[in-house]
Amino acid sequence: MGPRLGYGEILFRALPPATRHGQNRMTTLRLILGDQLNPLHSWFAQTDDEVIYTLMEIRQETDYVLHHAQKIIGIFAAMRDFAQHLSAQGHRVHYLPIDDSGNRQSLTANLDVLITQYRVQHFEYQLPDEWRLDRQLCTYCQQLPISSRACDSEHFYSQREEAAELFGSRPHWLMEMFYRRMRVRHGVLLEDNQRPIGGQWNFDHDNRKAWPGTPAVAADTRPRHDHSAIWQSIVAAGVNSFGTADADDFRWPLNRAKALQQLEAFIADGLPQFGDFQDAMSRRSWRLFHSLLSFALNTKMLNPREVVERAEQAYRQGHAPLAAAEGFIRQILGWREYVRGVYWARMPDYATHNYFGHARPLPAWFWTGETRMNCLAAAIGQSLQYAYAHHIQRLMVIGNFTLLAGLAPEAVHRWYLGVYIDAFEWVELPNTLGMSQFADGGLLATKPYVSSAAYIDRMSDYCKGCHYDKKARSGERACPFNALYWDFFIRHRDKLNHNPRLSMVYRNLDRFAAAELKAITQRAETVLEDLPGL
Repeated sequence: MGPRLGYGEILFRALPPATRHGQNRMTTLRLILGDQLNPLHSWFAQTDDEVIYTLMEIRQETDYVLHHAQKIIGIFAAMRDFAQHLSAQGHRVHYLPIDDSGNRQSLTANLDVLITQYRVQHFEYQLPDEWRLDRQLCTYCQQLPISSRACDSEHFYSQREEAAELFGSRPHWLMEMFYRRMRVRHGVLLEDNQRPIGGQWNFDHDNRKAWPGTPAVAADTRPRHDHSAIWQSIVAAGVNSFGTADADDFRWPLNRAKALQQLEAFIADGLPQFGDFQDAMSRRSWRLFHSLLSFALNTKMLNPREVVERAEQAYRQGHAPLAAAEGFIRQILGWREYVRGVYWARMPDYATHNYFGHARPLPAWFWTGETRMNCLAAAIGQSLQYAYAHHIQRLMVIGNFTLLAGLAPEAVHRWYLGVYIDAFEWVELPNTLGMSQFADGGLLATKPYVSSAAYIDRMSDYCKGCHYDKKARSGERACPFNALYWDFFIRHRDKLNHNPRLSMVYRNLDRFAAAELKAITQRAETVLEDLPGL
């Protein structure tokens, strides 16, 4: 018999084989990954002493990219809470902490030990959402001398291959087409089961207001969590990380009950204003009216159906405007499901796309937030403090700059995957390489999402008091966004000139005098040469 994995033996009542098994009974081992924390999964409908559940904290998962401290703490703390919940329900659980002396720090190596230790005759796992884990477990099961089975996670509206089946061989996919199909199939915000409430499918144009400071943002009532003990075990295991692990900044839900409380708080206090200000940014409020539910959703504490149903219910009860409810639902039923379909249709090659051939490394201030550009200092600083930024901060501030500056998309992807507590590759990779960096050449987005300082100034208060001049295109104090914006379209004219959504950009560019174009190009060259010092 191989070495024991000790922690679960004591805390979660996974007893030695001889005390629980007769000679002719089949023992099943079920693996639960750190983003599969759904207590309502059919696995847990009844207890069975011949079924052992295992959860593992392993260096394989902490080290494949450099992760934010709060992301590691959050996932581990939620896993431990989930294991305790299962144990309290009467399930047998073997939990392996990161600093256990018997931890092989590899998913499959630990499974080998457990299969031997418990004389397992059958192995099961829920389908992972990340391609690398799916391949690892599929390969592992093909080599097992015992039977095995992969089960659905029972979480998403759609199946992995559904988007690919819808779009077939079309070179360009459209989220809006997928979204409308999902609305009809699942009967969301419809009249007569087929027509959209309000006469239109999408109210995005109504959801683009800057926040002037009113209405007030509700107080953050989420409980703080002190996970210093978990953090000490993470450090003791030699795990590297970045960002702050300060308990005052950690307020993420760690179980379904807390996630449901946060959902209700958002429906009451955030959703009514969410539509108007979902794209707004302000140094006065880092969260504004956003739900902060993505971590709970992506670890499956919450099911997307119940979140969508609560938002629709709030609209139908007159508590939230239609534009707010539709905009929020579109993020979950539309975009979240759509990018998952893109991910499974395009992997593993998707991660290697680099349409523009960008190769510059990330400046050091991506790890400190110390830059004179107020917008990036705010968005990156917030990301480092809370392991969170909302979609416009990610897309139109940080992602906008990285694309304009020609930073390597793979490096940008790895930073996004590591820094955000809700970032799992299935949802992060298409958003970063496709939507943000246009590295796939337009498979996901119909145009690059870039802007000059004017957009950031319109949607935020970041430009006030900034070292750089938001209106200037050239000169030492000109905002880097302005010169980089026009220089981006000059550099990539051969790839972008024929895109119908960019025709106005090139018409405007062609009106510039030769002297101004030269000044813009020179300013862009200076910015790119001095990226670390901006």
